[in-house]
Amino acid sequence: MLYSQTTAAQKRIDLRAALATGELLRFPGAFNPLSAKLIQDKGFEGVYISGAVLAADLGLPDIGLTTLSEVAGRGQQIARMTELPAIIDADTGFGEPMNVARTVQTLEDAGVAGLHIEDQVNPKRCGHLDGKAVVDLETSTKRIRAAVDARRDPNLLIMARTDIRAIDGLQAAIDRAKALVDAGADAIFPEAMADLSEFEAVRRAVDVPILANMTEFGKSELFSTRQLADIGVNIVIYPVSLLRIAMGAAERGLDALTAEGSLNSQVPTMQTRARLYELLDYEAYNAFDTSIFDFQVPSGR
Repeated sequence: MLYSQTTAAQKRIDLRAALATGELLRFPGAFNPLSAKLIQDKGFEGVYISGAVLAADLGLPDIGLTTLSEVAGRGQQIARMTELPAIIDADTGFGEPMNVARTVQTLEDAGVAGLHIEDQVNPKRCGHLDGKAVVDLETSTKRIRAAVDARRDPNLLIMARTDIRAIDGLQAAIDRAKALVDAGADAIFPEAMADLSEFEAVRRAVDVPILANMTEFGKSELFSTRQLADIGVNIVIYPVSLLRIAMGAAERGLDALTAEGSLNSQVPTMQTRARLYELLDYEAYNAFDTSIFDFQVPSGR
């Protein structure tokens, strides 16, 4: 009922322990707090909070237009609704080293278990768009050192994302990943790898967990969890997938309403009222104090 019963500190401990097993952790992207509850209900290991999704939720493109307060606010709303650890996209840290330090503490207060800071220039753009630019090695490592120094909970996972592969090639990505680990990164997010062998090369090059981004319509193929696990990937994210599925269904529903004059044809594909109430745990609220909450939870549809 209400918010998660697991503290943010415990979620960070849980994430570290799960990573230590070496098993692949699946983090679908939540586009709102309710979808985070669904991700937990379906048995996944964590929740991802995508910057692209947060921008889209505001009707904006993913080109660095969102602010720290917007990201932290939405991140808190999502993270507090699930017992699972949440990893959030912190873009470039919303500035340079001092801004990065403030970003880390603000997101730590929001209750996430981990975050990633990337090496793009400000303002950034979606990692699977062409025309990206990255900062130099010194700037990228300063961002990570600032992030690591700023955290107050040592279990907060600080992940370094590098976008340099699309600009200077795989070897540059490997070299930068090593430097970011030396700067204190707990994990590496190599963005826009071309194929499975490139993920494998990064995996061999560093001794910290690595993350694979399985986003649709991007630069990377959509590899299976088995393929990723077999080469030692530790976390896989599906950042925009649920939003795309939901928006696709919404578009089809609106088209049906226009064409047919009602949504009768769409009802079989809708989440039922009963299932929604189950996810929201209406019964627990009803049982909390029946002298105040005296509604009846409907059964059936």
